[in-house]
Amino acid sequence: MLVPIFSAILLSFSLASHANPVEIERFYEFNVSLSSCVVLRALEVFSLQITRSQVTRLCSTKNIVNVNGQFPGPEIHLDEGDMLVVKVNNQVPENITLHWHGVFQNRTGWYDGPAYVTQCPIQSGSSYTYKFVIKNQRGTLWWHAHIRWMRATVYGALIIHPRPGSSFPFPAPDAEVPILLGEWWQSDVQAVLNQALASGGGPNVSDAFTINGLPGPLYNCSGNDVYALDVEQGKTYLLRIINAAMNTDLFFGIANHKLTVVEADASYQQPFETDYIVITPGQTTNVLFTADQTPGQYFMAASAYAAAVPQNPFDNTTTAGIIRYKSSPSSFFSGLPRLPAFNDTRKVVSFNSKLRGLLTEELPTVPVKVDRHLFFTVGLNREDCPRGAPNSSCQGNGGRFAASINNITYVSPRSSILGAYYTNKLMNVFTKDFSTKPPVKFDYTGRPLRNLNSKNGTKARIIPYGSSVQIILQGTSLVNAESHPIHLHGYDFFIVGQGFGNYKKKYQANFNLVDPPLRNTISVPLKGWAAIRLIANNPGVWFMHCHLDIHTTWGLDTVLIVENGEGPLQSIQAPPPDYPRC
Repeated sequence: MLVPIFSAILLSFSLASHANPVEIERFYEFNVSLSSCVVLRALEVFSLQITRSQVTRLCSTKNIVNVNGQFPGPEIHLDEGDMLVVKVNNQVPENITLHWHGVFQNRTGWYDGPAYVTQCPIQSGSSYTYKFVIKNQRGTLWWHAHIRWMRATVYGALIIHPRPGSSFPFPAPDAEVPILLGEWWQSDVQAVLNQALASGGGPNVSDAFTINGLPGPLYNCSGNDVYALDVEQGKTYLLRIINAAMNTDLFFGIANHKLTVVEADASYQQPFETDYIVITPGQTTNVLFTADQTPGQYFMAASAYAAAVPQNPFDNTTTAGIIRYKSSPSSFFSGLPRLPAFNDTRKVVSFNSKLRGLLTEELPTVPVKVDRHLFFTVGLNREDCPRGAPNSSCQGNGGRFAASINNITYVSPRSSILGAYYTNKLMNVFTKDFSTKPPVKFDYTGRPLRNLNSKNGTKARIIPYGSSVQIILQGTSLVNAESHPIHLHGYDFFIVGQGFGNYKKKYQANFNLVDPPLRNTISVPLKGWAAIRLIANNPGVWFMHCHLDIHTTWGLDTVLIVENGEGPLQSIQAPPPDYPRC
């Protein structure tokens, strides 16, 4: 199966071209199932080389880590039901892992990718082959590095097409186009991270946002770095939008064109029309738009949603690309789309409230009865400055910034939690006592406590196989209040409720148990809460974390361990022979 390339030419600014597709071979694997039926399954085999290369943006050149010499990385296309085999060769001095964001990894958690959670990193000069089946999933997902902010430049689209003979539950578009929204620093990203860790404060904000790796014409010295999409009058296009930004929720829209949302996080949604979308880091959203305007050149654009209280520094710039009608005069340009203001939480709520799952045969059943209740507070903390420490290391409002779930700041171990769990060698790796609720009940979104400290730990929560689980994600305002995009590996979950203030049990009466959206990343509202439900039917060790990378770094993470069920089909598979060692 060849990866299609979409090429676009922007005559008024520059020639924008795509890199070569990734090397791919297509094989077929014959499997004999337990029912003695022969199953024909395609194997999509990819080779990804982790390399370094020079990239110039905003008139500044720097050396970045990327994949196969491409930034963003190559698109990976396959069909639902295929087995994906990806050999990753690490040719850079830094350690690396790859995460297949949103892929269930049914019983194959060894290939999930978060460093020191499900695997040790792929060391320099080494390789690791990720091998897993795409089962009961179709739509837009993505892949990215999952260690020390490496995903700033190591990421790409993972497109799962409906299995042969199937189709979309909406009119087929004339073309499909990945749109990857990113974040760009002029400085070396590892230096930005190291400076933040050394100071105890926040990181320097990015210098630009990008569309398919290009900042667009609104930045200084960026007139030649503009992504352009050629369209034909009357045709309809499916945009597969991915927020690969590091620390910023984004609004996105196209001037003078309506967008029809049809999918979120590789789950079909009941279609609705909108002028804009809001998308957090980690999330994907598929939209249809029709080239139904006067032929011309129209801006697509993305800008930040950053409504923290009190306000944090953030990148308040706008990235733009061009929708160019092939028959248009090059002199006609639209203005920018009217995107919401950076702090317009009302528009965020309005958009998210329109998401409703499309009821199809493939959609799992919403859990009505719950037998495992978890209440997780999510937010920022401030560690007291160590006695005698220089002021330069205490720039987090007089201390050092931290983050936590249930007041536990996650500390990454130096070996794989999955490996330790599988071999039952937990000592000095993690403990199984992560709490089901915060240690103290307080006014979570009101006046903060006097003690803003958290406790460090590497703790996991054990969940029996087959459990019906409800998790209340409660935002806090200890240091400041902001929204948190929480991603759970290994699962999709139903978003059955959201609201502002402190969660109360009586709110369950208004939960949507009919057609809630199914996602893998949920934006916990500013000064609010979100309720999610799932069936724990995928055994393994699963990372749960904020997808703002600075919050992940500060410890807004935990681990859920789903125990094996009965028999081999409900149990974790054995580790592969080339499983990396620490």
